Amino acid sequence: MTQILDPASEMEAEMAGAATACLVAALDHSKAKAIKVTIEVDGDGKGEAPVLLLPPRALHFLADVLRQMAKREPMMLVPQKLELTTQQAAALLNVSRPFVIKEIEAGRLKCRLINRHRRIEFEELMRYKDEQKQRSADALKRLNDLSQEMGEEL
Repeated sequence: MTQILDPASEMEAEMAGAATACLVAALDHSKAKAIKVTIEVDGDGKGEAPVLLLPPRALHFLADVLRQMAKREPMMLVPQKLELTTQQAAALLNVSRPFVIKEIEAGRLKCRLINRHRRIEFEELMRYKDEQKQRSADALKRLNDLSQEMGEEL
């Protein structure tokens, strides 16, 4: 399921920013297949600090999470193959459910049917959202170009 993480506090954001810089610096200079991370816990100092052996990809992901925390932005963790209802998709796109259905019927948004219920993969929804953003940017550029041409003619 999805999990929404609240924005970090100011102190957490500062810690996350420093940790991001350290992680990125370590990853930039490393071609290792695995990275050892030692965990020190504040306390009485008894016992050995545990050591984790992590793949660099996991640390890249962690650096991305820390980067978002440093910006104090909320985050949402979503499984890669999450499927959404048309109502959930509409909420995520900030449009109405009938609009989502219209986009599906027009072939601009792919879904699969489970009995009579439509399910849209999160990845497909992000593809659609990016495509719409690009179409809007292209239309704005065309409008700007047209405005400049008309200004020159006057």
